[in-house]
Amino acid sequence: MKNIGKDMNIAMGIVLSYCLTLTGMLTSGQRFVGIQFVISFAVSTVVSILIGIFVPMRPLTEKLCGTMPPGSLKRRCIEALIADLIYSPIMTLLMISLAYWNNHRMGGQMPFLPPFIKGLIISLIVGFILSFIFMPLFLRQLLRERGIMPPQGGPPPQSNQEPKE
Repeated sequence: MKNIGKDMNIAMGIVLSYCLTLTGMLTSGQRFVGIQFVISFAVSTVVSILIGIFVPMRPLTEKLCGTMPPGSLKRRCIEALIADLIYSPIMTLLMISLAYWNNHRMGGQMPFLPPFIKGLIISLIVGFILSFIFMPLFLRQLLRERGIMPPQGGPPPQSNQEPKE
């Protein structure tokens, strides 16, 4: 299960980093520059994966979700919210800081707080939606790859026990 968690961390880190970096660049009101996107995406991906390594999301989720059935709408919402509240503020702070320092290095004057608040609100909304959609998809794929779940539409796993009569 640790390997599934690591793979899930990498997959979610890449998807969230890509989408949130793209969203941030498109909503910033600035001209889209490819090299800035690549640098922001790379930094964001590395930090996302580091957060996933050092923040124990699964125990936190299990503690907060308690006895909710896996895959239920309420549990999926809570899992997405937990991931969103952990990743989005850190990533938004990092990306706005990069933009702020880059702007000041080039001689510009950019306020910090208004873009941070706007970026945080957008990141929380987009991050929640992405987590809600992609976490179950990636989990299902990783479980299927490891033979824990049957392929979609495949026969159910066979048990070795005789049916009771």
